[in-house]
Amino acid sequence: MQFKKSLTAAAVVAAGLTATPTYADSLSANVSVSNNYIWRGLTQTTNEPAVQGGIDYAHDSGFYAGTWVSNVQYASDDVYSYEHDMYAGFAFDVGEVSFDVGYLYYNYDEEAEFDFGEVYGTIAWKGLSASAYILTNTEADEIGDQDFDAGEAYYISIDYAFEIGNGIEIGLHGGYHDGDFQEAFNGTDGDYYDYNISLSKGGFGFMITDTDAGGPASEGGLDNDEVKFVVSYSLDVDLL
Repeated sequence: MQFKKSLTAAAVVAAGLTATPTYADSLSANVSVSNNYIWRGLTQTTNEPAVQGGIDYAHDSGFYAGTWVSNVQYASDDVYSYEHDMYAGFAFDVGEVSFDVGYLYYNYDEEAEFDFGEVYGTIAWKGLSASAYILTNTEADEIGDQDFDAGEAYYISIDYAFEIGNGIEIGLHGGYHDGDFQEAFNGTDGDYYDYNISLSKGGFGFMITDTDAGGPASEGGLDNDEVKFVVSYSLDVDLL
């Protein structure tokens, strides 16, 4: 299981979650560089480069756990500097269908006071997968009639990946994000859709991505309502 949010993982399964268990004990590390960190269609680095890395453990039972970190920035003078994710889950196959369920915690700078967690699930068949991420908890304070309770924000996506030869893979993605929490965190003025097409080979990835997000998320140098071109390179290292 690779939860790292490299360009390839994000393009294929929206946010970096695969549902293909290896069924073998493994410990691996990953590092990647990108000209832009895109999460659910939105830049997390004000369209600037990102350096990212993580460590993943997978047990032959299907259990896995890992951690991942990246630089982030949402405005030139904000309090955000890093994102540190921690996750654990269980992946298994039933015939040709793969399942993956787990919990993911997003940790940011203490001053931001916006850490949150999600439960997620993915079902995959051959190159097609569908995923759902549901808010479970957050340290962020509600303002006015905002509702940050568990289940009140979610992200769903559908992805399809296929090879065209010579190790080149094409990925197609569509996602939908809704809820008061996502509006507060992302700075959107309501729900939004994101979509992308990607090309990857080995550690190299290229993606064209766009959203229909409005509000502050599309202003102030974020420009999340514009087409973005993302290039990245990632490297995986087996440690066990």
